[in-house]
Amino acid sequence: MSAATLDPTALRRRLESRTPPTVLDVRTPAEFETGHIAGARNVPLDVLRIRLDDVAARLDGEVVYVCRSGQRAAQAHTLVAGVGVTDGAVLRGGLSDWESSGFDVDRGTQRWELERQVRLVAGSIVLTSVLGSVAVPKLKWAAAAIGGGLTFAAVSNTCAMATALSKLPYNTGPRYDESRFVTQLGA
Repeated sequence: MSAATLDPTALRRRLESRTPPTVLDVRTPAEFETGHIAGARNVPLDVLRIRLDDVAARLDGEVVYVCRSGQRAAQAHTLVAGVGVTDGAVLRGGLSDWESSGFDVDRGTQRWELERQVRLVAGSIVLTSVLGSVAVPKLKWAAAAIGGGLTFAAVSNTCAMATALSKLPYNTGPRYDESRFVTQLGA
């Protein structure tokens, strides 16, 4: 099921209407804290996967799913639509397009976004394994594994490295509580 999308201007108009949609930001808590659309609710994608029925039961009315670029938001939309909550859309281009359209975000502590962390870790492993393969030739296979993983991530629109990094304390914050994300959505 392909998700309906809203461009930033259309979402801005919807947020100013009498019946604004629920903005569900599916990034990590640290990414959300760095900057988010005012009034957005944070339910990280991994929590959504684990507590899908609980989250879906608390969503009422139109929902707009948001992440940095739109990829995780599209996954969230598909998951929630799969359990019957179909009144929703994905913010086209994510928070990146929202900001480049000149719309404000609420800012907190600045941190590296998950995609940037993936690039750093993947690039570091590839560089280290290629340079290290001069002394230990079999290290070149670590670079090949990362290349294969990145290729699979692009084809499947999933990323095991991003999933693993999202669980680190840097990205979850000191009070990572799955229930908190669900209960803040209301009854």
